[in-house]
Parts: sequence; structure tokens; C-alpha cells
Amino acid sequence: MELDALDRAIVGALVEDARSTYAEIGHQIGLSAPAVKRRVDRLLSSGAITGFTARVEPSALGWTTEAYVELFCRGKTSPAEIGLAVARLPEVISACTITGEADALLHIRAKDVRHVEQVIERVAAEAFVVRTKSAIVLSRLIDDTPHAANAAPRAD
Repeated sequence: MELDALDRAIVGALVEDARSTYAEIGHQIGLSAPAVKRRVDRLLSSGAITGFTARVEPSALGWTTEAYVELFCRGKTSPAEIGLAVARLPEVISACTITGEADALLHIRAKDVRHVEQVIERVAAEAFVVRTKSAIVLSRLIDDTPHAANAAPRAD
């Protein structure tokens, strides 16, 4: 589906805040709330919008253990196939294709090492995964997460 300027504006508003009302979005882009709803419904039915999610701070779930996992995949596994598989795992907070021997790199947050192991087992069970290589984060030297940038300076 080809998105026009209004569709792109609606999607942009929803990406910024998926809890915005149709009236709020309409006010931003110059449409009525019913017109925004019709367009959102059409974007959903066409697959341009695939759903709505909540972004949760992993530590709020007790997920304070971090790991990076390299994926080594069979043959010509596409990035889209990898992305689809790992997007189903809430513990995978980011994933990217990379240069080098591995095909992809996952960043995982979990409650403990056993939880990390369970996530890796689920990833490794994907048909396209040949092997994984993981590293547990001991401590963060630089933290560029948005909440860290807004944190107050430490007194120590």
C-alpha cells in the first residue's frame, strides 16, 4: 500500500505516541477524528500498521541481566526472516544485521542468567539458526538509553 502525506502524518503521530486519540491526531494534521479513525482502520487492514505495543523499561520487569548474542544462520536467511523471529521475543530489545562471521546481533534483557539461557534456547530453536555465541554484560561503561540522558547527575 502506498501511503499519502496524511497517512504518513498519522503513522508518525502514532509512532510518537500510540495512545493519542483520533481527535488529537486530527487536530495535529487537520482532519476530523472520524476521518483519522477511517484512515487508521484502513492502514491496519492493509497491513501498513501491524499493531500497537507498549514499550516497557526492562528493569521495571526485573530484567537487569543483559547479554549480546551473535546469530549464525543457514544459507541465505533474510534479515526480514531473522527480524520476524526475534521480534516475537520480548526479551530481545534490539537486533541488527552485522558484518563479520555472524549474521545478526541481538541485545537481550532478562531477569537472570537462567532466563538469558532460556531466551537463547528459544532463538537457537529457530530453523535458520546454525549456532549462537553469547556474551553477558558485566557492567555498562557508557549508557545511551533515553532515561539515562534525563537522569540527574550522581553525587558520588
